[in-house]
Amino acid sequence: MTEPLEELERHIEGLRTKVRRAAMSGDPARARELRAELRRAERAWDDALAALTAPEREPDRGRQPGPLLPIRDQVHQALTLLGVPSAPKLIVAVHGAFFAGEMASAQLTSLRRDEERSFRSSPHARPYYLCSALTADRLVPARGLLAVSTWPMPRRVIGPLSARVDFLTAAIQLSEQIDRMAEPALPALSLLWRFATNIPGAAESFDAMKPPVVAEAARAELAIHDEADHAHREAAASRARTQLDEIHQLFGSALKLVPRATNKK
Repeated sequence: MTEPLEELERHIEGLRTKVRRAAMSGDPARARELRAELRRAERAWDDALAALTAPEREPDRGRQPGPLLPIRDQVHQALTLLGVPSAPKLIVAVHGAFFAGEMASAQLTSLRRDEERSFRSSPHARPYYLCSALTADRLVPARGLLAVSTWPMPRRVIGPLSARVDFLTAAIQLSEQIDRMAEPALPALSLLWRFATNIPGAAESFDAMKPPVVAEAARAELAIHDEADHAHREAAASRARTQLDEIHQLFGSALKLVPRATNKK
């Protein structure tokens, strides 16, 4: 099920670029046509994600949960729901709110290193790898942020505005996921509340338990930052593709320390 999701994500990224280009070139008819196609693709992504997460969201309360997925698959589930590079603390919170079983941050400590070793020993042996988000300036691993190897490069790059953009994007994803649930669990609502309190106009209406209002408030602010952030990420991604080999595009380059020059008398 994850492969169709990843294909849809790539399709959506491509459509967003085409919509932007059509709008900038002064072709409103083409832009409207592409936006309609984009909305259909986004609905298909929502349906695919709902199908992926439905069994975990509504477990049989009368039985103990079955065997857990490997930790990397659990992390992948949470990252797929969020759709943006995320810190272990948020990944654990999302997993606890939406999926069966328990996860601890300590379990994620060596995960990225293990994934890199696996990729180096057998490249592309797995359908995806948990990799690093990269800083836009130096193309080194962004501290504490995990991403998915199948995501487009710009999504895995972190620029000056990306932290806020990704926060708002995650809020939208969580809102839409909760809105699809017949009876959202308290941990999921509590998690969304934590997002809502940091989005202007979202928390005021949250007492009515209307996740779509939270999503709309997040979209309103996202529209302010998205274009500049996307341009910065695209530029950094272009540099990464030129300067880095495949391994370092996924896991980041290493910072090289330059020895300090000493004055000899």
